[in-house]
Amino acid sequence: MEFIKAKTILTKVKYGSEWYGIDYNMNLYRGCPHRCIYCDSRSNCYHIDNFDIVRGKLNALSILEQELSKKREKGVVGIGSMSDTYNPLEKQYEKTRGALKLISKYGFGVSIDTKSDLILRDIDLLKEINSKNNVIIKFTITTPNDELSRIIEPNVCVSSKRFQAIKELSDNGIFVGIMINPVLPFITDNEEDIKELVRLAYLNGAKFIHTFMGMTLRGNQRDYYLDKLKQSFTGLKDKYIKYYGERYNCIVPNYKILYKVFTDECNKYGLLYDMKDIIKAYKKEIKSNEQITLF
Repeated sequence: MEFIKAKTILTKVKYGSEWYGIDYNMNLYRGCPHRCIYCDSRSNCYHIDNFDIVRGKLNALSILEQELSKKREKGVVGIGSMSDTYNPLEKQYEKTRGALKLISKYGFGVSIDTKSDLILRDIDLLKEINSKNNVIIKFTITTPNDELSRIIEPNVCVSSKRFQAIKELSDNGIFVGIMINPVLPFITDNEEDIKELVRLAYLNGAKFIHTFMGMTLRGNQRDYYLDKLKQSFTGLKDKYIKYYGERYNCIVPNYKILYKVFTDECNKYGLLYDMKDIIKAYKKEIKSNEQITLF
């Protein structure tokens, strides 16, 4: 694996209260091999050359330890927002596992985005962190159909394996759920699939599902997506161009109906779907080191 220089690993975020309550964000890898046809991180605005090639960040763990040791606020660290931190190279290099050890050591919480069941390797550390701070795991699952998953997310474990990983995490007391983001217009935006996703989430112990019922398209990422549509879905490229043009936010055409179906199913099974409710449910009161010392 190629390594690139990094001056910093941990970044304070301003949007955390609106997005899963995270306080810091980091990406240990740059680029992702999953080749999901819809990935927004492929966009040129993020300045990641050859996005399909994974690069590690040089001395990432030593930089991270320096940064964590200086932070007074023991908040939640978000991992994997740009590139899946559980890519296949993680098996060898264990950058994510090393980061979780440091997060636990310094008393921080963690929020992880992934599509990989490799996360099960680190259940021991997630439980350890959960005993001291907040943990939330978010699996992206766009379809309940494994065959469709292999087309739109070709280099990642299929949906059924992700559901199995959710169950194992949930059985171990980890707050875990699903992001149905994106919902692909004319591909995954049907009532039957949405209902099945919610049902499977419930059966496998998920606590929440979040979605915005659409996708984003821009620049080179739009071109990549449309080319993949031409290869795998006859006539769909032209349909997208006609319906969405150069639009960035591509909300599914049947948004109101489909979102009501989604919320009705979530209410039926007792699954959270509002961001504020999700954050409130997983966050617990954390005593600071000063409080512990005082008492």
